[in-house]
Amino acid sequence: MLPVLLALALLGSRPATAADPGCPDAELFSAKLLTDICWSCLFPIRIAGLSIGGGERPAGASEAVLCACNDALGVPRPGMVVGMWEPARIVELTRAPACSPALGGLRLPLGSRRLLGTSGQGEYDGSDTSFYNVHWYAFPLLVLLDLFFEDRCNADGMMDFDILYLSELDPTWSNSELAFFTQPEAAWLASPVAFAACLADAASATAGSPVDSLFWCAGTWGRLYPFTGIAGAYGSRPRDTSLFAARSLAALHRRGLARRTMGDTALCRAPVEPFLPKSQYRLSMFYPLPEASSAHVIGESPFRWGEWRTLPGPGEDHLYLLWRWNDCCATF
Repeated sequence: MLPVLLALALLGSRPATAADPGCPDAELFSAKLLTDICWSCLFPIRIAGLSIGGGERPAGASEAVLCACNDALGVPRPGMVVGMWEPARIVELTRAPACSPALGGLRLPLGSRRLLGTSGQGEYDGSDTSFYNVHWYAFPLLVLLDLFFEDRCNADGMMDFDILYLSELDPTWSNSELAFFTQPEAAWLASPVAFAACLADAASATAGSPVDSLFWCAGTWGRLYPFTGIAGAYGSRPRDTSLFAARSLAALHRRGLARRTMGDTALCRAPVEPFLPKSQYRLSMFYPLPEASSAHVIGESPFRWGEWRTLPGPGEDHLYLLWRWNDCCATF
């Protein structure tokens, strides 16, 4: 797989333009795969209690040194605890339905546009809301590059680049009333007290440590609820796209489609986690202006990492690389 990716990188290093001017090419499989990814964000790598490299671990990461997991026959096998930041997903935020910058500016064949999600709301006009479609791709980069990665540590079994979620096919993404039925707790989370609590999460996230217990907050980005692609137009594009990425991630957790990979409970098997463990994740922008030397936590103020990371026209669509802290038991 590594020679194939290197060949794609060399071929993609030649200048090219997207055939569709309304759907830009992010050049994901190009030389940017080597230059625009924060490779230092892999660290620290923790092996049997020893940390390699600098960087910060999340507060909920496992402190164990040794472990034991049952094999296929149910026999416990000893091992050592390994933990690291794993590049796991590509999150794509686009203004145009069915547009995929990650796939070279391709328009996905999703059928009639009348059936796709839209920002049209009777009580709003175009200046009142911000709306983005969200696409999730499996991106197990360590597996693709055949780097050090224990099979047991592959929490969801992803082995290749693949499409996981398209918001155009999700009616709740463009309709807050429908979205309410998938997360009814949004009713009591809309209280002034719940809003005020998000101030603490905003301060903590900007310092680098989001508060997991305040699961309804997205720090300085706004509220996670409702899980829709609609937000007020007062935010910048990096802020809005980050908020929508976090909302869609929270929706995947709420529907049992994402797992907890952090902590002692995830050493042998990653359990389904219905509420978003914010400290388990980090994001780094890949397109249009990459974060090649850092990553930011959920809710961290974009003034620290990327308020300027947008360009008029094609640079208004965004791609983020999702980093996930992965604790696992590497058995002997």
